[in-house]
Amino acid sequence: MLTARVFDIHRGTTHDGPGLRTTVFFKGCPLACRWCQNPEGIGFGPQLQWHARKCIGCYSCEAACDRGAISHESGPPIVNRELCDMCGACVAACPAKATTLSGTEYTVDQLIGAVMKDRKFFETFEGGVTASGGEPTSQAAFVYEFFKGLKAAGIHTALDTCGLTAGASLERLLPLTDCVLFDLKFIDSGMHRDHTGQPNAAILANLARVVEFARANRGLALWIRTPLIPGASASAENVSAIGRFIRSDVLDVLDRWELCAFNSLCREKYQKLNLAWEYEGVGLLSHAAAEDLLGAAREYVPADMVAVTGILAE
Repeated sequence: MLTARVFDIHRGTTHDGPGLRTTVFFKGCPLACRWCQNPEGIGFGPQLQWHARKCIGCYSCEAACDRGAISHESGPPIVNRELCDMCGACVAACPAKATTLSGTEYTVDQLIGAVMKDRKFFETFEGGVTASGGEPTSQAAFVYEFFKGLKAAGIHTALDTCGLTAGASLERLLPLTDCVLFDLKFIDSGMHRDHTGQPNAAILANLARVVEFARANRGLALWIRTPLIPGASASAENVSAIGRFIRSDVLDVLDRWELCAFNSLCREKYQKLNLAWEYEGVGLLSHAAAEDLLGAAREYVPADMVAVTGILAE
C-alpha cells in the first residue's frame, strides 16, 4: 500500500497559497539549505526530538532504551544517535511527552481524511490544501494520488516546491495542481550550490516546465518565493538578478513574487534535534533593509505583484 512520511500538518495557514489552508509537510529534501527553517524535513526517515522545556528529569527514556542509546550525568538525557534505531520505546515511556519522533506514516486515504476535516474552512475562506516539506515531490507518487483524491473532492491544491525534482514527476503533478509556489533563491548557480548544496540548472529547467504549462493552462497560478537570508540571498544584487530573470522568462504567467524574510524562530527545532545551526545568532531583517530589497524587486516586476512576507525587526 502506498504510504508517505509526514512531519507536520498545519491548519489555518494563510501564507502557503490563496485563502485559508491546511499545509502538509512531507519529509525528505534534496537540498541542504544552510538556513533551513524545517531541519526535521530534510531526512526521509523518522527523527528523535527532545523538548527541553517539557522534560521533568525522570529519565524514564533511559530506562526504556534497550540499546543503551540514552544516558545522563547530572543534567538532561544524552542521546547517542548512532546507537538509536528509532524504535520509539523512549517516546512511549516519557510521561511528559518531552521525547517525540518526527515523521508519521500515512496512507493516501488517511491523509485525505485528516485534511478533509477542514473542508468547511476551505469553502468559507476560499482556501485548500498545500503540499510542502521538506520537498513534497520527493514523494511524488504519493502526492499524485493525494492530489487526485483532493481534486475529485473539489479541493484547491497547491504545490510548494524547491524545484529540484525529476521533470517527469513535476509534469505529472501539474494537471492536478491549482497553484505552484516555486522557490527561486539565486540565479547564480555557484551561489546556489554554496548555500544549498546543489547547483540550480535543474531547478531553472523545472521552472521553465511550470511556465510552459501555465501558458497552456491559464488556470494554474504561479507564485515565486525568494527567501531573504542575511549574508546570502538578501542582497540587492541577488534580488535584481532574480527580477531580471522573472521579467524576461516568467512575468507573463506570474501571479505573485514573495520576498520571504528570514525567520530565526526555528532555532528551537535545531535544539530538539541536537543540531548546530550557523544562523543561531542572526537577527531578523530590518524594515529598512526589507524596503530596499522590495524596491530592487519592483524595478523589474510590477509593484502590486511583489510583497515582503514574514516577521521583520522593529
